[in-house]
Amino acid sequence: MKNNKRQFAIISFFVLFLIAGNLKIQAQTALATPPEKKAATPPTSDEIAKLRTAVEANPNDLTAHEQYIKAVGITDPEIEKQYEAWMKQFPQSATVAYAIGHAYCNKESPKAKPYLLKAVEMDPKFDKAYFDLWIDGERWGDFSASRAYLAKAKEANSASADYAFYYANTFSKTDFEKYKKASLEVAANFPNTERGAQALYWLANRTDDSKEKIIFYEQQRKDFPPDKFSWTSSGMSEYFDLLLKTEPNKALSLAQSMVEFKGRDVKTWETNVSNAKNMIEVQTLLSSGKASDAVVVLDKLIVPRYSSSKEDIAYLKATALDAAGNTAKAYESLLVYFAKEPTAKMNEALNSYGKKLGKDTKKVDEEVWYIRDTASKKAPDFKLQRYLTEGFSSLSDFKGKVVMITYWFPGCGPCRGEFPHFENVVKKFKGKDFVYLGINIVPEQDEYVVPFMKSSGYSFTPLKDNADWEKGPLNNRNAAPVNFLIDKSGQIIFSNFRTNEQNEDALEFMINSMLRRKAI
Repeated sequence: MKNNKRQFAIISFFVLFLIAGNLKIQAQTALATPPEKKAATPPTSDEIAKLRTAVEANPNDLTAHEQYIKAVGITDPEIEKQYEAWMKQFPQSATVAYAIGHAYCNKESPKAKPYLLKAVEMDPKFDKAYFDLWIDGERWGDFSASRAYLAKAKEANSASADYAFYYANTFSKTDFEKYKKASLEVAANFPNTERGAQALYWLANRTDDSKEKIIFYEQQRKDFPPDKFSWTSSGMSEYFDLLLKTEPNKALSLAQSMVEFKGRDVKTWETNVSNAKNMIEVQTLLSSGKASDAVVVLDKLIVPRYSSSKEDIAYLKATALDAAGNTAKAYESLLVYFAKEPTAKMNEALNSYGKKLGKDTKKVDEEVWYIRDTASKKAPDFKLQRYLTEGFSSLSDFKGKVVMITYWFPGCGPCRGEFPHFENVVKKFKGKDFVYLGINIVPEQDEYVVPFMKSSGYSFTPLKDNADWEKGPLNNRNAAPVNFLIDKSGQIIFSNFRTNEQNEDALEFMINSMLRRKAI
């Protein structure tokens, strides 16, 4: 009985810890917010007339167009009439069509496409128009066509590092070898540019093989010095995390060299120096059989919230605790971690320590769910209009099913970047009691939604957000992507998690564990 009480007290403590953390699984990826609607002092009619005269004096002057559009406002219904008139008045000027198409593209408006197409029809070498067609094509979900537009922009202006970089990235999820080759070409062809450094950053980030990662980070460090290129400075942070796990002596050398640059993040690198020294000491202590001392040193490590080494350090600490004879504490630490961020590696370790303590997998699962249930919140119901079929959908329609909700909008780049990873996971649950909903938070982009779904092939059910329901714990605070997982009983179990190349298995574990469980 005493043991049971102690166990309950321990779990309760960690439950409180989790509630404070709100069960968030974070990834180092930015959120997107819809285009802002800023109020401005309206220009006078005389000022607009002068700007109109400037355009008509030189219809190929893009700056004049931009000043006119800014003054009138792209949402003013008269602006389309004016540009239709100008396209008739200046039939040889591709800039006229491009100017309004570009303005609509920047506004993330579906109205952009016909004007941009008109511009490249008039001038087949109009690289800026092709570039905008690529951006707009992504919002329509027509990734093949948008890549073709970007290829034309790159062909029309081979000196643009932007076009070369973005074109390389279009292959990152479809043909990795082609992506790797193209990215290395960007780095080689555009030395002394941030795009060259950025190409190596993302190539290293997306590569699974640790040895290749090191090669790319070292190339970035050598060819694009971190004191001159911000993308290399960011890359060195990820490189440090990798070395800290595998070669802490090299991690220490890297951190010391970064401190010497005395950049804006020098304090972070000073902390990294300390972390690397501690990790070296931990390895020495563990190899000498001094596990208890290793635990003390591990407690000194300051692990950033978004560090990719976070899981490995938690795993190492549990290993040290177990080696020191404190298997119960090793189990307890992984229990909390796994409840928040389940992965295959942590699942295996947790059950291994549980077995040592006399707990079978069922008991371990019960304790994981005790933590999750205590921290969970009831999801509010909603009634949102569907895009692909007539009528509305409510959360209550899916009672008895696991529901994943993502807030998104077609112009949201981070959303489009996350969808392929979601798709890799959710396709494994086809035919199961699982529903994937995507709530579009920007009604001005409604026209994109149906074509996006049909062209992209993504399997979520798109719904139209409205202001008539109280979101409560499902509040996305007008940002995207924001994601939630709701269990069969309507409880929010996981919130604000992100999914990328490195952690698809975490999402799969979350969904699987929720599907295996009966509704309460």
